[in-house]
Amino acid sequence: MNGKLYLVATPIGNLEDITLRALRILKEVDFIAAEDTRHTLGLLNHFEISKPLISYYKQNEKGKSELLIQKLLEGKNIALVSDAGTPGISDPGEEIVKKAIENNIDIIPIPGCTAFVNALIISGLSTKEFIFLGFLSVNKKEKIEKLEEIKHETKTIILYEAPHKLKGTLESMLEILGDRKIVLAKELTKIHEKFIRGNITNILSTIEDIKGEFVILIEGNTKSKKDIEISYLNDKTLEEHYEFYKKQGLDKKEIIKKIAKDRNINKNEVYQYFLNK
Repeated sequence: MNGKLYLVATPIGNLEDITLRALRILKEVDFIAAEDTRHTLGLLNHFEISKPLISYYKQNEKGKSELLIQKLLEGKNIALVSDAGTPGISDPGEEIVKKAIENNIDIIPIPGCTAFVNALIISGLSTKEFIFLGFLSVNKKEKIEKLEEIKHETKTIILYEAPHKLKGTLESMLEILGDRKIVLAKELTKIHEKFIRGNITNILSTIEDIKGEFVILIEGNTKSKKDIEISYLNDKTLEEHYEFYKKQGLDKKEIIKKIAKDRNINKNEVYQYFLNK
């Protein structure tokens, strides 16, 4: 019988945040695959847990996944943990999950802390809809392209950033997204936990203590790309509005319907206008 793969969330700072279920699983499994074995050993020692550790980090993820799958197929139970938070969320885990699915191995999530969720709920920004981007690319061109991509996003945007890249990322955000309302959350659940709220310009001019990992939460655009397009079209003449949709290959009936919706007027008014032309 195959073993089971447990994805175990660990504290992001305060060790009291680990769940009773997580502790039980860590005690019961045969092996623990850890992003940093030294870091995980400190956690295990604190709770007096002794288990064989297997190093499993981003650079060796593909190779070590094969080893873990072999042990699982031999009937061994394995817990996967990252240094902090939930495995697979901006941490190793995705590769082994895919391979476990391919091999019909049971995967069991053991829920717990995730930094971006804790940052979101105290941000004061909308929690109804949000998108999580993780870490932006270290490649400047790709980073700019991603920011351009989300420029008109109306949902709350969440990303992670390292302290030495924070200022540059905020400057790029200001240039592309405009002077948005943002929240910086740092050292979540730790002694020096801190939340910085304000517009990007204000935060850039006052931020001094750039230490620790940051969660950046960005207020969504108040106008969607569609809203901006409609506003642009409504500033045009009816003829120009008509030509815009005609170039998209729409027939007359569809164009009249769209113009009426864009301008919030009765479609018969639009029909009569073009009928008299």
